[in-house]
Amino acid sequence: MKKSREGNLKHVKGSLCLVPPLLLAVFFYLQFQTLGLFSPIFRCGGQSAGGGGGDDYVDRLRASATFLPLKDTREWAETWFISTLDDTSEPEGEAKNIVFPSAASAGRLLCMSAPSRRDGTRNAYALAWREALPGGAELRPGLAYVSETAYDHSNLWHGISALIPFASWHARSGCRARPARWALFHHGEVRLGMSPWLTSLAEATTGVGMVVETFNASDVPVCFEEAVVFRRNMAGMTRERLLAAFDFMRCKARAQCGVVADVSDPDSAAVRVTILFRTGARAFKDEAAVTRVFKSECARVAGCALTTARSDNLTFCDQVKLMSGTDVLISSHGAQMTNLVFMDRNSSIMEFYPKGWRERAGGGQFVYRWGADRSGMRHEGSWWDPHGEPCPGSPDILSCYKNRQIGHDEAYFAQWAARVFAAAKERKAGGSPASTRRREAPTCQCS
Repeated sequence: MKKSREGNLKHVKGSLCLVPPLLLAVFFYLQFQTLGLFSPIFRCGGQSAGGGGGDDYVDRLRASATFLPLKDTREWAETWFISTLDDTSEPEGEAKNIVFPSAASAGRLLCMSAPSRRDGTRNAYALAWREALPGGAELRPGLAYVSETAYDHSNLWHGISALIPFASWHARSGCRARPARWALFHHGEVRLGMSPWLTSLAEATTGVGMVVETFNASDVPVCFEEAVVFRRNMAGMTRERLLAAFDFMRCKARAQCGVVADVSDPDSAAVRVTILFRTGARAFKDEAAVTRVFKSECARVAGCALTTARSDNLTFCDQVKLMSGTDVLISSHGAQMTNLVFMDRNSSIMEFYPKGWRERAGGGQFVYRWGADRSGMRHEGSWWDPHGEPCPGSPDILSCYKNRQIGHDEAYFAQWAARVFAAAKERKAGGSPASTRRREAPTCQCS
């Protein structure tokens, strides 16, 4: 009797040990059944899916795609665009980006519903598997370059700051990652294009025409087969990658425009000076006097030649050719100075401002100083016109100082030019890499 009780007790204990695994199995079964994973397995031949079986599973995935505000106002400016995902520098030293599909997106595509050109919070994004795109979504084949900038895509310098990470990424891909389209955003608001100059540069850099996604005026989502997103412009790029990216962009623009210098040029040590004039705002008051000063100093340097030009009557390729043959650029502050990126590395820039800028324009007046450094040039300093009527009641430069014209100081300009021209001559006579590079046909390296 005692032995019988002990045997029964053992059976009870053994049964109790099986309870947790059985409960766990039932839990997982119910979970998987809820997701529809078992519906194809347990359905009898010819039985209706009661929602489509596999189709039901796809419908559930499709319904799981949740649209979130493209501009998340809870985040700060550099991360409010597609705020649920972190951007990374891949490889190290590249600008921070997000790639779709990828492990970070769990293999899902980037989908966007972007009807607004004025309010980024009204535009939205979602992540979805290709087999289960949101209802009514349109799939865009190929690779999309998605650019979000806090500035804009029309201003030449701001635009090139947004363009340079794509140029670097394209070169890193071995020039295989050509964009089928671009999607442009400013604070999450849709933008429909870049300026003609930037469009030409983007097309030269990537080797394909620029197609800009306009999205739909309605809320019909657009999903990209592949996409790379840059939302911080050049943030994360090392100096080495910046220089390489500008070299690549410069080389591609020269190749596009047929800039191939004569390798047998006997005057390779000549110093080529270009005065790039503006018309209207921030133009020199007396262009003839300015030209006379710099021409006189150029004549004192053996082999120095001076050219004057205006960017507003030059095509994109005219500007590329002009800057490719320029060692010293003289120009007043303005968009035309963005052409400095087409000069050889180690070339020189001399910049001029109207009265009031030094005191009231803030850090933005130094963008071309920063641009020269990032692209491997030498910014030789600036001259701020000390003369002119003050603006005592002006709260900022936009209302009075910004568009004034610029005078000249013959003695100062002469001394400044003498120093810059002589240094440029010495560098070229010494056979610097920059002077050698221009005497060769462009060979743009795709890493």
